[in-house]
Amino acid sequence: MVFGRGASGIFGEDQEYSPIPARNSTKPVRRLLNAVLKSLDDDKAQDAVSINLSGKSTIADYMVIASGTSSRHVSSMAHHVVERLKEQGFETRSAEGMSQADWVLIDAGDVVVHIFRPEVRAFYNLEKMWSADIDRGLVAAI
Repeated sequence: MVFGRGASGIFGEDQEYSPIPARNSTKPVRRLLNAVLKSLDDDKAQDAVSINLSGKSTIADYMVIASGTSSRHVSSMAHHVVERLKEQGFETRSAEGMSQADWVLIDAGDVVVHIFRPEVRAFYNLEKMWSADIDRGLVAAI
């Protein structure tokens, strides 16, 4: 699935987030993923990708990987993702690596976010490890 830009956003204007999702509902997960991607796009993340983990892992439904231009940029983007998710009613369980900001991991439950400096991202190459289905793109307008 490639995320595109549009006046009504990816999932449409009529969809609302429910803090208590129905069983087997993917709507809250998509809204969470959309919120993460929009935050990264707003902060000028580089090469953001989302990887659908369905059928590959039980740790999360999606993994998002993005790069920042420097440790300060990585730290700032990570801080903003956590802040914006909380503002929208999503819970983040933890954010690791904020002090050095070479690689920040944010556990947002159904979406795990990795934000790297480019050389650290190239070294670990998580996309290759999880690459069967990579969705490239960012969301600009919701």
